Amino acid sequence: MKKLAIVVAGGPAPGINSVIGAATIRARLSGVEVIGIQDGFKWLAEGDSSHVVPLTIEDTSRIHFRGGSYIGISRANPTRTPEHLQRTLDGLDRLGVGMLITIGGDGTATLAQIISEKTRGKIRVVHVPKTIDNDIDLPHDTSTFGFQTARHVGVEIVKNLMVDAKTTSRWYFVIAQGRKAGHLALSIGKAVGATVSLIPEEFRGKKIPFSTAVDILAGSVIKRLSYGRPDGIALIAEGLADCIDPEDLARHTELPRDHMGNIHVAEINLGEILEKGVKERLAALGIKATLIPKYIGYEVRCADPIPFDMEYTRDLGHCAARYIIEGGTEAVVSMVNGRFHPITFQEMKDPATGRPRVRMVDIDSDRYKIARSFMLRLKRQDFDKPEELARFAAVAHLTPETFRDQFFHLVKDEPRIAADVGFGTIVSPGEPTGGPVR
Repeated sequence: MKKLAIVVAGGPAPGINSVIGAATIRARLSGVEVIGIQDGFKWLAEGDSSHVVPLTIEDTSRIHFRGGSYIGISRANPTRTPEHLQRTLDGLDRLGVGMLITIGGDGTATLAQIISEKTRGKIRVVHVPKTIDNDIDLPHDTSTFGFQTARHVGVEIVKNLMVDAKTTSRWYFVIAQGRKAGHLALSIGKAVGATVSLIPEEFRGKKIPFSTAVDILAGSVIKRLSYGRPDGIALIAEGLADCIDPEDLARHTELPRDHMGNIHVAEINLGEILEKGVKERLAALGIKATLIPKYIGYEVRCADPIPFDMEYTRDLGHCAARYIIEGGTEAVVSMVNGRFHPITFQEMKDPATGRPRVRMVDIDSDRYKIARSFMLRLKRQDFDKPEELARFAAVAHLTPETFRDQFFHLVKDEPRIAADVGFGTIVSPGEPTGGPVR
């Protein structure tokens, strides 16, 4: 029987080692030789097949406790040129690989399918999806592995920032990783009870002016001040940068782009840009506020997995090895209600892009509506209550009419019962959930 190779590509996520360990144990117990390809596809793409390590039960049986990747990781993409891809295929052949488990995100899944197609099935390929972004479209709202640990660690970080914010009377603008999706930002913000969370999905694919993002955050600061609190926490998804009109955003910062000309969202200093914009907006209203940008992402990617992710990823690794040894190929490994559920590569594809579908936050769900109802941000109903409007206007040193002129644009398309969470009960005036008690 040919060897089973395991390779990790993309960015880190808690639980990688659990997949490696469980897959190795399952394969070795079946008499299959297992090797780990080090540093993703980096060396194979260069024609170097020496960077491999044998994987045994003895070496991997306890690695599931730790974060990181036992065999390394990289973002090297062998498909960037035909030569790099051919070197990768030749390297796998030299190593005697007949089965390949890839651990990675949507880009790695696409590469896994290409390897299977190019070798005409000579190498069976199974993909284990991982990302702290939770944006791979797994069935029944199943989390991608690593997401729950990333949220857990992120919550602990933000809890400390909340205490610091209250102690020092300042705001933290916390930027959470997530590419295009806002799962991590929203889930951390909802769990800790952040003052406001801002994710790209709420704009439903529309490009917004930079001033809209600024006014949402400035509005939260003003509303919070009206209840006597100069502190707060805003959770902001990095994908928000992709929602802002690029020409408008370019007036505030240089836009880094990838080799395809697409804006590289992760490299935009979104926190600093928003901090400056909101501070200037508030200063124009005679409000002085201390705003501090903080980024969450690298701190959580290689954290030791929490028990949920340890168990979940051991299941994934076991099923990946069992499935591929028994002849399975071209499938993404998932667990649904405790049962192994292989998803073909074709099922995962978005017909429009040819790449795996991206799962976004469903802003029409009760889960999001509940999160939104707890946020302290300007809402449509605020403008229907003269006493509330007067309270906010006083903080901003404006008349109620002028305050409406400057901020109503944020809520003009919002239903009048935006805070009812879809259950028919309007949140009481004064919003105690977001007031001074927080």
